[in-house]
Amino acid sequence: MGGGKNRRQRGPTHLSPAVRLDRKTLWTLNAVPKTSVYGETLRPFSGQEHRRWDPKRSKLGAAMLRTSGDPADLLPESGQTVLYLGAGHGTSVSHLHDHLCGEANRFGGRLVTVDLAPRCLRDLTAMAAHRPGLVPVLGDARKHAAWGVLLPRRVPWLFQDVAQAGQVEIFIAACRRFLAPGGQGLLSLKAASERWTGDGEAALFARVETALNESGLAVEEVIDLTGYEDHHRLFVVRSGGANRA
Repeated sequence: MGGGKNRRQRGPTHLSPAVRLDRKTLWTLNAVPKTSVYGETLRPFSGQEHRRWDPKRSKLGAAMLRTSGDPADLLPESGQTVLYLGAGHGTSVSHLHDHLCGEANRFGGRLVTVDLAPRCLRDLTAMAAHRPGLVPVLGDARKHAAWGVLLPRRVPWLFQDVAQAGQVEIFIAACRRFLAPGGQGLLSLKAASERWTGDGEAALFARVETALNESGLAVEEVIDLTGYEDHHRLFVVRSGGANRA
């Protein structure tokens, strides 16, 4: 993916109706005004309150600042239905909701979030009470039958950041089951979470890229998150079929 050199360096860049890049800092239009989710800075732009998207607490946010292409290309379109596996306590989810759904879900989006930890689900459920369109699910990312009914149609965008063994296999299976033809999948992967062979991180990540390509997913970019999340890469893939509209 190219285009990094042509990115505007001065003034704000609007990546979507709710996401802006201002001097290398990401902001999202707050879907719940006067409320922060994790202690992030709130700031008005043109009379509208925005939340600072901290890239050190969000692998999606970090990837958007590190991509060689247009950071907007890593986001789904506002109003779509998407799947997020490994939602955690909701840092990235909250900013994604700002973009996907907006205040009172004015964009009409739907964000299905799956996590295995009851503690995380409590945080997500509390957040969902004020964020229509956010659907928290307590579940195992491997066990699609338990929660897949919430997604009767394939989705155009899928993000995975699970703290489970065999993350690559989980991601490939989820893409096969839920990702629409031409859809985009993003896999956040920590080196230590995969089977270690002693060859070093570069070799491990290279094997992951090969496995994704051999599964039928086209790897479009591998983003090094060092400095935000050390020993992490974010793999951006496209499923087979029609290109994204």
